[in-house]
Amino acid sequence: MTKSRRSFLKNTGAAAVGAGAAALAAPAVHAQAPIRWRMQTYAGPALAEHVVVPAVEAFNRAAGGEMEIELFFADQLVPTGELFRAMQAGTIDAVQSDDDSMAAPTEVAQFGGYFPLALRYSLDVPVLFNQYGLGAIWEEAYAEVGVQWISAGAWDPCHFATKDPIRSLADLEGKRVFTFPTAGRFLSRFGVVPVTLPWEDIEVALQTGELDGVAWSGVTEDYTVGWADVTDYFLTNNISGAWIGHFFANRGRWNELPDRLKTLFRVVADSSHYYRQWWYWGGEAHLRTQGAKMKLTTIPDDEWARVEAAAVEFWDEIAATGETAARIVGVFRQYNEVMAAAGKPYRYS
Repeated sequence: MTKSRRSFLKNTGAAAVGAGAAALAAPAVHAQAPIRWRMQTYAGPALAEHVVVPAVEAFNRAAGGEMEIELFFADQLVPTGELFRAMQAGTIDAVQSDDDSMAAPTEVAQFGGYFPLALRYSLDVPVLFNQYGLGAIWEEAYAEVGVQWISAGAWDPCHFATKDPIRSLADLEGKRVFTFPTAGRFLSRFGVVPVTLPWEDIEVALQTGELDGVAWSGVTEDYTVGWADVTDYFLTNNISGAWIGHFFANRGRWNELPDRLKTLFRVVADSSHYYRQWWYWGGEAHLRTQGAKMKLTTIPDDEWARVEAAAVEFWDEIAATGETAARIVGVFRQYNEVMAAAGKPYRYS
């Protein structure tokens, strides 16, 4: 009986120690809810299917349940002009937009969207941000106001799509046009009347005559969102060769993310920019040559030279508004001088 009792105690003690060791080696796993973000884009549903939906879906798949982004389209949660404030306050966690449209209270805001005639081609944008220092300027400017700038990309060029033909600068006089704030300020020098409306109201405003045209996009977007159905002409002269658009996040929420999710977000954002670059580049050429909905018009080069000269004067005025603005205009000048000196194919004139 004594021997049996000792064997029992020995065996049960060993089992208890083993169980304890196993418990220490494999701690209990508690289910953790995924990080959830709300992102709003400047784009309406039809355009968003190209310019942001694939990126968000890719992020959600790659995050493997650790994080999920819920996407909202233009003006769904807040008007586009209030996007910055909503993101800064944390009402929205992330935003896809240009600086100008979301009314960012930063000195760089007027350079987002379409800064008149500063860019010739879509590839200019990533070069400027990655090789000429604009990325560092943007990140610094947004850090000061509690927002994380994540990345910039080249989106579509800016052309007029109008109900009446534009074949000279005189034809712009009095035209009520939906466009970006800074571009509108510049175009008003040529008699254009800039109009601000919610993005989803533009098609109806063109149909009712409230608008005479849009200077918001290239021809690819005109076809994609339906504006080609309610305008008759497309002006081949562009105000800018590429839109500068960005991804942003509330800085506090961004800082809470582990590094792997920050990296994933950046990679997906850059992938989205790359998609847009070739989608627009190919789409513009295809629809100019194969599209049947709008007739092409052109302002002669010698007359359009007045617009180019006025743009340089406009740059000087913007540069005088502050130190950061002067730095950015200086970068644009330096870059364009290099491109012109490099010659074809960088610049053809």
